[in-house]
Order: sequence, then structure tokens, then C-alpha cells
Amino acid sequence: MPTLFRFLTTLAVLAALIYGAMYAVVLYVEPNKGEMTVRIPAERLNQAR
Repeated sequence: MPTLFRFLTTLAVLAALIYGAMYAVVLYVEPNKGEMTVRIPAERLNQAR
């Protein structure tokens, strides 16, 4: 039983670290805002198949 408890505790600690890292990314990383334009040549749009 102690081995199972140690395993579950290890999994809980790892899960807490992962969720903590995700929370830190949400708080501290600011996304780049702006428009993006991609030109597509007309040849690629009018391809006959």
C-alpha cells in the first residue's frame, strides 16, 4: 500500500506542476495582436483537376 500511495502522490505532484506551468503561461505570455495577410497566386486558385 505505501508504494501505491507514493505513486499517486508523485502523479499528483506532477499534475500540479503541469497545471502551475500552464497557469503561469496564461498569466505572463501576451499574444501578438495584428492582422496577417497571405497572398495566394491566382494560378493556385484556378487549378483544373
